Amino acid sequence: MFAVQYHRYGGSEVLAVEEVEEPHAGPGQVRIAVRATGVTPADWYLRSGRLRDFVSLDFPHTPGMDAAGIVDEVGEGVIGTAVGDAVFGLVPFVDQGGAAAEYAVLEAWASKPRSWSFEEAGGAAGNIDTATRVLEASAAAEGMTLLIEGAAGGVGTITAQLARARGLAVIGTASEGNHGFLEQFGVVPVTYGAGLADRVAALAPRGVDVVLDAAGKGSLADLVAIAGDPGRVVTIADFDAARHGVRFCRSEAGESPGWAGLPLAAELADAGRLTVPLHAVFPLKEIATAHDVSALGHARGKIVVTVP
Repeated sequence: MFAVQYHRYGGSEVLAVEEVEEPHAGPGQVRIAVRATGVTPADWYLRSGRLRDFVSLDFPHTPGMDAAGIVDEVGEGVIGTAVGDAVFGLVPFVDQGGAAAEYAVLEAWASKPRSWSFEEAGGAAGNIDTATRVLEASAAAEGMTLLIEGAAGGVGTITAQLARARGLAVIGTASEGNHGFLEQFGVVPVTYGAGLADRVAALAPRGVDVVLDAAGKGSLADLVAIAGDPGRVVTIADFDAARHGVRFCRSEAGESPGWAGLPLAAELADAGRLTVPLHAVFPLKEIATAHDVSALGHARGKIVVTVP
């Protein structure tokens, strides 16, 4: 089969489409013919070597952590899923990699919502997993107020919608040009940067209960001050978290409590309560460009790569 691979750390130029051996579904897994896969900051963090102290890659490595497609193999012990089903989900932990390919093995999945295209579904599972983990780690509950730093990106938009479905009020930071975009998800927008604490206080006089840093732009000190307690702040993007007493939330090998959020997200999608805004869609042969666009840090929603 064909797959995107890289044989060393480096810039997007190390990505190439190559012929590789097909993977096969193991126990508790399914294999899909991939239609689309998402691109996340973690993909190019890994490719660049930025995460080498946290994750050791075996080269050559195929990027892509989530995907949507048609099931063509069902592993031992799998029930409720059959060959021919349209699904979306997550590949095994990142050091096994593999969604930017003709075929990929999924270890967590749900039926593709009828209301989503394969492009939307292909970029959804990773962000749903992350958002679910963040909301669970924060004990986010109805009646609370959540502040999201970097709310217009892929994780931010999904987290905001899942939080709203739980009954939380959501305030989201973004550039002024993205304020209208956030409002369509029920988010109260606020401009990021200097003076954020005063602007948030005007919007939430009683304060905020939970803060998610989805941007990683060095604002943790300000976010802790806004929250009033570092225990109320979670980051998925700032590796300086420990210095501020903030939890760095990431998926660990062999487990991911965010997986349980996939079926619920699919139900919300078909009820018209969860959408996947797409910033850009690229063909597989242009995956290097997709990585470069993601690295710019200005995506409004999700970047997706389609597989022919």
